[in-house]
Amino acid sequence: MKLKTLVAAAAALLIAAPALAAYPEKPIRLIVPWAPGGSTDILARVAADKLRQSMGQPVVVENRPGASGNVGSDMVAKATPDGYTLLFGSMSTHAMNAALMNTMPFDGVKDFSPLAMVAFVTNTMVIHPSVPAKDVKEFIAYMKANPGKIAYASAGPGSTNHLSAVLFERMAGVEMLHVPYRGGAPAVVDTVAGQTQLLFSAGTQTLPHVNADRLRLIGVTEAKRSSLLPQVPTVAETIPGYEMAVWYGAFGPAGMPADLVSKLNAEINKAMMLPDVKQRMAEIGVEVTNISASEFAKVLQADADKWGKLIRELGIKGE
Repeated sequence: MKLKTLVAAAAALLIAAPALAAYPEKPIRLIVPWAPGGSTDILARVAADKLRQSMGQPVVVENRPGASGNVGSDMVAKATPDGYTLLFGSMSTHAMNAALMNTMPFDGVKDFSPLAMVAFVTNTMVIHPSVPAKDVKEFIAYMKANPGKIAYASAGPGSTNHLSAVLFERMAGVEMLHVPYRGGAPAVVDTVAGQTQLLFSAGTQTLPHVNADRLRLIGVTEAKRSSLLPQVPTVAETIPGYEMAVWYGAFGPAGMPADLVSKLNAEINKAMMLPDVKQRMAEIGVEVTNISASEFAKVLQADADKWGKLIRELGIKGE
């Protein structure tokens, strides 16, 4: 029986090896669960072009927006795990939506095969120039001396802007007024106008105003300084342990073979680390990454635990 088992296993390996060597044999669908033109869409289209060149098959980007990213993500969760239907998702769809929404069509961790963490968006902490603070330490001191004077803007309850600020309040021991907007653009506009005094948001939205002296940049929210803004301290340099790292990632359906996951991880990482891709991403405030699929899976689980716990504790619900 042991011999038969070994023969069967060897035969399975011989069948699988040529199949993987031939992959891909047909076009790959790359689902983006957001509308065209956003950061996720830009990343997906750049990656699709490079993967087409390296893998020899078309990689077709399909935008399937809706339900805060759940519509497109659910398509991939329910697809055949053969590597021909993939997803470019974000931290919000996989680590936050489950806690923000009353019902979910999928489990953001269990129903997907994490393939590659593609990139981080540089998440900034900016204040209106009328606030007399030059850094995070001075800003905290100002808030404690002037309670009730600081309002922060967000793109809505449960957004990364909102959660960045909630975590900051908790760890700094301060209280601020939350002013939610329907999207990031109006939140930026009112912070520039001084209607709100604080905003945590992607550098793609804030840095043009920082460069024009309409906003003051006092920190970035990742655990370490951004290679794109090396002179800007992290919030964690003042509040140890503070971190909001907003990432994008590539996923397939759960159950993909380990060798296929490894192949796609290598191909995606190779594509994103090309010099022209890194340069283009840097221009929009996005920092590409290069880690294994197993490392990405650990980050996904840790963030789902961290943000799910905080969202549920505060009773935050998405809109």
